[in-house]
Amino acid sequence: MNIKTLLTAAMLAATLLTTAGCAVGRGQETVGAYVDDAGITTLVKSRMAESKLVSAAAISVETLNGVVMLSGFAKNSTEKATAESIARGVNNVRSVRNEIAVRP
Repeated sequence: MNIKTLLTAAMLAATLLTTAGCAVGRGQETVGAYVDDAGITTLVKSRMAESKLVSAAAISVETLNGVVMLSGFAKNSTEKATAESIARGVNNVRSVRNEIAVRP
């Protein structure tokens, strides 16, 4: 009976140790980097929502290792430039890739 309990505990420990790294995804090196990226994304989106010049619903924001990727559609080039400016103004943003398309 003790061997069965010991074996079960060992298998459970091995499972927990191997799955702990699955919390980090999309190329982040650490959980801290993932949390930082999520914070950057949230801050960029909230600042866009506060702006009267940017339609936050039409623009998608993704962050990976401090690089912000903007995509979606803008009504004009001013909205596109403003969205990029907002993203660049957030702390810990290393660079911004602006892939927003201006609708004709």
